Amino acid sequence: MLTVVAGIIMLGILVFVHELGHFCIAKLSGVKVLKFSLGFGPRLVSRKWGETEYMVCAVPLGGYVQMLGEGSGEEGETGELSPEDRKRSFAEQPVGRRTAIIAAGPAMNLLLPFLILPVAYMSGIDLPAYFDQPPCIGYVAADTEAKSTGFRDGDCIVSVNEEPVSSWSDTNMVLIGHAGDPLDFQVRRGQQTVIITMTPENGGLEGLRSLGLHPQQEAVVGGVAPGMPAEQAGIKAGDRIVTVEGEPVDSWYDLRPIIQALDGRPATLTIEREGESLNLTVQPIRENGADYLIGVAPLQETVHKRFGFIESVRAGAERTVELVQITLVFVQKLFSGDVSTKNIGGPITVVQIAGQAAQTDLSSVLTILAFLSIQLGILNLFPIPILDGGHLFFNLFELVLRRPLSMRVREIAQQIGLLLIVLLMVLAFYNDFVRIFTGGP
Repeated sequence: MLTVVAGIIMLGILVFVHELGHFCIAKLSGVKVLKFSLGFGPRLVSRKWGETEYMVCAVPLGGYVQMLGEGSGEEGETGELSPEDRKRSFAEQPVGRRTAIIAAGPAMNLLLPFLILPVAYMSGIDLPAYFDQPPCIGYVAADTEAKSTGFRDGDCIVSVNEEPVSSWSDTNMVLIGHAGDPLDFQVRRGQQTVIITMTPENGGLEGLRSLGLHPQQEAVVGGVAPGMPAEQAGIKAGDRIVTVEGEPVDSWYDLRPIIQALDGRPATLTIEREGESLNLTVQPIRENGADYLIGVAPLQETVHKRFGFIESVRAGAERTVELVQITLVFVQKLFSGDVSTKNIGGPITVVQIAGQAAQTDLSSVLTILAFLSIQLGILNLFPIPILDGGHLFFNLFELVLRRPLSMRVREIAQQIGLLLIVLLMVLAFYNDFVRIFTGGP
């Protein structure tokens, strides 16, 4: 429940920032704003200050700013407008001013990360320790294209599609730019250099791990599940697993196949704890026909970095540009068919992601908020009627033709746009429910 509430609050912040952009530019342009609403549907809270009614409504999946001259049936629009109101009507404004008001919403969403990401960097961020390390493979997951195309444990990636890479983060960024394309990896294997080619479904859009390639991972316990065999045997976070039934464990990835090969038999684990060697007996368990488990998780080493003011501003700006590029590449690859529509998430996924981040630390909250804000800003710029981008598209025609499109054309376009949005929402909700009920990513 806490996750849902936190997610809704973060979503509300993004909607507020978006609508605040429309509101501020409308006010600065002298347009009369009738309503400022967070959410849709029945009013939960409503108060009128000056000429504007401010509302919080029951469905927290969006919001709107209602201006004089938009829609029908609102104050001053049931009959002929007075000369004063006509001057302040949105519909009566020059096309350039209307364009500025419309564009201000997405612009605010795209501006927000430039403001909040520097705060995240100043407060300190935790990065996986391997991000800045050379992209050397510690483990190639079974039943993945990486395995079938010939990757091996210990391989070090030198370049991707002839672009040199020096770290995991470098490699992941290059993969994003080539999502959907054939990937030619130049790999250093001992004293040899080999070329490995693959064309995965999403082209590595989610990084090397999504291809089945994992970094080096020492066999150090980072967490122990309550009530599971490991806890019952006395294993603690920080323990290093040295052997299982006398079989050496050189990395975390050695542990699973050894445990499965025991076929449920009790196992003696030799561990190192604060310089001492201990032997502990663990009885693996199996639930619902799945793998045998002992209930341990690996230690995820992170590096905590705190930046000064100037460095934070620079790093925040660079990260914002990077997130915009990632989003644009995803959209491009989605429309070209190189990325599956299964990757589209709806409001449920957004609330889950935001809610989970809200329960961590400030830098995680601000990073997720920035990423979602960029996605909201870019989505609203799509040239689909009923979205801001659709209205901007109409204004472009008006600038070119020197007259607005006819009411009939706009009504038809609005209906088509509404249908497209409904279809998109149906797909997004479907993907959300599939992830919930199947436990998918």
